[in-house]
Amino acid sequence: MEPLRIGTCSWRYPSWAGLVYRNGNGSGAELLAEYATRFDTVEIDRWFWSLGRTGAPRLPNPRDAEAYRQAVPAGFTFAVKAPNSVTLTHRYRKEKTAPLVANRHFLSADAFAASLDALAPLGDALGPILFQFEYLNRQKMASEVAFQERFAAFAKRLPQGHTYALEVRNPRYLHEGLFAFLRELEVLPVLISGYWMPPLAGLLADHRDTLARFPAVVVRLMGEDRAAIEQQTGETWNRIVAPHDAELDAVAAEVTRLRAAGVRPFVYVNNHYEGSAPLTIERLRERLGIASPPRADAA
Repeated sequence: MEPLRIGTCSWRYPSWAGLVYRNGNGSGAELLAEYATRFDTVEIDRWFWSLGRTGAPRLPNPRDAEAYRQAVPAGFTFAVKAPNSVTLTHRYRKEKTAPLVANRHFLSADAFAASLDALAPLGDALGPILFQFEYLNRQKMASEVAFQERFAAFAKRLPQGHTYALEVRNPRYLHEGLFAFLRELEVLPVLISGYWMPPLAGLLADHRDTLARFPAVVVRLMGEDRAAIEQQTGETWNRIVAPHDAELDAVAAEVTRLRAAGVRPFVYVNNHYEGSAPLTIERLRERLGIASPPRADAA
């Protein structure tokens, strides 16, 4: 059966003290070293926020990438969200009623290559690079066909030797045609729970045979109502406040089927999914029959 990697969306949360960390203090690299004793992968989103309101895209700091690589053991994998400087069709607006201003870096292979060069210190620990696109209305993208044409031209210029994955947040885009398109480009599919997307369990089941044709699949458990769960938790992420028992049951079953079919699943969990990503992972591991390491307060 293919290996399975389960980790969290980011890791620098002081409220994980007792769950993941001894006290939750320290630099990002110091906390990552503790994190890596319990998980073998993590999703980095800090470099996603690269497109400011003005000026050139911000690039990752190679010194940070080097510190992260040195903090984890051999075999650890980083999933990295590609910079939004290449995935946003238009610049952020101060007011919703302000006119849209096109992002001149959208799907720029050169802009992406500069960002990728800064990640070189991650070396062989660099895993899937996730291209996350927002919901694309007709003002931002004329059609699904137009999006695929633009993305295909971009993908064909991507540097070889890396793993790329695509996340769309337009429910109408999620059909067999999209998966065929991704297979042709040798890009992995990303399926998410939340953000007004169709139920994840149904997507995994409905496209089971198609997904089994990919070498790997990325699953992200994000959560539906971020504001509500932030209010429930007070942004203290150390307890389950919105359990998704049925969905976790179904996800565990589908992940097991994917592994049996020779697919490598990458699963990333956000605090906003149930209230505490580490505790959700414990619940998912239990369903998968995988033992979790002792919590930090019991180590």
